[in-house]
Amino acid sequence: MSLEMQADIRSRETAGLIGSDKVEGTAVYSADGERIGAIDRVMIEKVSGKVAYAVLSFGGFLGIGDDKYPLPWPTLKYNTELGGYQTMVPIDKIEGAPSYGTSDEWDWENRDRRRVLNDYYGVAFPAV
Repeated sequence: MSLEMQADIRSRETAGLIGSDKVEGTAVYSADGERIGAIDRVMIEKVSGKVAYAVLSFGGFLGIGDDKYPLPWPTLKYNTELGGYQTMVPIDKIEGAPSYGTSDEWDWENRDRRRVLNDYYGVAFPAV
């Protein structure tokens, strides 16, 4: 690997930090280690800089027809052995969660909708 490529990797990922472009597309695994989807995007609080949600692309076939499931960031943990994010939320709970289709958009401005989402997963609602 060239020095330029090594420098590019270090600018996008370190042992403790990862660039947003590297998070998008990262596999998401269930509690039993089964791949269930991938991160479509992350939503970051503007003022605090904290990641609030990861949007899980889930379902469909070969990425076609996937629905989007916003997951509160605290429901995911990076698993170095799997090389992706793992959630302990049961698959059936995710399948019943608030979601939107590929042609729809999620109204991130709607605080009530975000509150319902966080309540559904049992996560404290962020102050923003």
